[in-house]
Amino acid sequence: MGPAAPGSVGEVFRAFLRLGLTAFGGPVAHLGYFRDELVVRRGWLDERGYADLVALCQFLPGPASSQVGFSLGVLRGGGLLGGLAAWTAFTLPSALLLLAFASGVGALTSPVAAGAIHGLKLVAVAVVAQAVWGMARTLAPDRPRAGIAVAALFVTVFAAGSPGQLGAIALGALAGLLLCRAAPQRPAGPRPVPVSRRAGAVALVTAALLLVVPRLLPGGLHVQALALFEAFYRSGALVFGGGHVVLPLLQAEVVAPGWVSPGTFLAGYGAAQAVPGPLFTVAAYLGAVAGPSPHGVVGAAIALVAIFLPGLLLVYGMLPYWDAVRARPLAQAALRGTNAAVVGILGSALYDPVWTSAVDNPRDVAVAVLAFVLLTVGPVPPWLVVILTALGGVALASA
Repeated sequence: MGPAAPGSVGEVFRAFLRLGLTAFGGPVAHLGYFRDELVVRRGWLDERGYADLVALCQFLPGPASSQVGFSLGVLRGGGLLGGLAAWTAFTLPSALLLLAFASGVGALTSPVAAGAIHGLKLVAVAVVAQAVWGMARTLAPDRPRAGIAVAALFVTVFAAGSPGQLGAIALGALAGLLLCRAAPQRPAGPRPVPVSRRAGAVALVTAALLLVVPRLLPGGLHVQALALFEAFYRSGALVFGGGHVVLPLLQAEVVAPGWVSPGTFLAGYGAAQAVPGPLFTVAAYLGAVAGPSPHGVVGAAIALVAIFLPGLLLVYGMLPYWDAVRARPLAQAALRGTNAAVVGILGSALYDPVWTSAVDNPRDVAVAVLAFVLLTVGPVPPWLVVILTALGGVALASA
C-alpha cells in the first residue's frame, strides 16, 4: 500500500477526529478528504500507494471509506492500534449525533415534528435515487454490466430479503467471470505493511467464523443481544459497492422482524445524511431505537461495532496479501460483476422500502424530486439539502 512514514497513535487519532467532525458528503467525498488531508497535505503516503489502498477497499465488502481510513491508521500508526484510533475518531462524532437523534425520536409527536420526520423520509428517496444514478454510470456503464444490474433487480424483487440479495451478489460475481473480463490492471510491486501474513490470516478466519458460528448455535442461545449483533454483522459483511447498499440489507434485518418500524427506519436514514462521517453510523441510531432490549446506548454500541467489524477484519486480513490477489484477472472480473449487481439491488430498494414508505401524494413527489435535483446538479451541500427537505415536510404537514 506504499510505505508510510512512522507516526504515533495520537497523531492518527487527532487527524481523523478532525475529519470525523468535518467530512460531509458520503463515501466518495470522504476519499477526497482523506487524499487532500493525509496524502497531499501531510504526506503520509504517495498517490500510487493511496490508489492501491482505495482499490483494495473497493474490492472487499464493507464501508470503503471507513476501511480506507482504518488502513491509513494501520500504516501510519504502525499496526492495529493505529487503525482502531483512526476508526474511532472518524466514527464517533456521527455515531453520537445519531444516538442523540434516536433518544428524541419518541418525543417527536407534534405536527411540526411529524412533518420534519416525513421530510427526512423524503430526503432518503432523493439520496438513494442519487446513489443509484451515480453508481449506474460508474459501475454499469456497458451492456454486460447493465444487464447484470437489471438481472439483480429482478432477483431481489422476486426473492426479497437477505436470500435474494445474496443470490444477486453471487450471480453477479458469476456473470462477471463470464462477461466482464477485460485487460487486467497493471500489478503493483510488493509494498510493505505493518501486518504479518499470520495476523492477516487470523483476521480473515475470525471474520468468517463470526458470520457462520451464530447460525450454528442452538435456538435457546439466540438471546436478543446476540441476534442484534448477528443482524448488523451480517449486514456489514455483505455490503458491496458503497455505503448506500447497506439500506436494503438493514431493512431486511431490522424492519422485517419488527424491531424497527419502516417510518422510524427511514427517518434515521434521512438524518444520517445530515451528519459528517460514515453512513454506517446509522447503525447506532437503529440499535438505540430497536426493540426488544437491548436498546438505547447498549443497543447502539452493539450495532455500531457489529456493522463495522467484518469490513475492518477483512481489510486488515487482506493488507499483506493484496498485491498478489489484485493482479489476477478472474478476481477483477468477478468484482466488476458484483459491483454491477449492487446497482440492481439498490434500485430495488429505491422502490421498496424507500419510495413506498415515504411518498404518499404528488406533493411528496415534488419535494423528493427537488431534493434530488439539489443533490445532483445544485451547489448545495448534502446537510443543507436535508434541512431544507425537513422544512419542506413541515410545510406539507401545515398545508
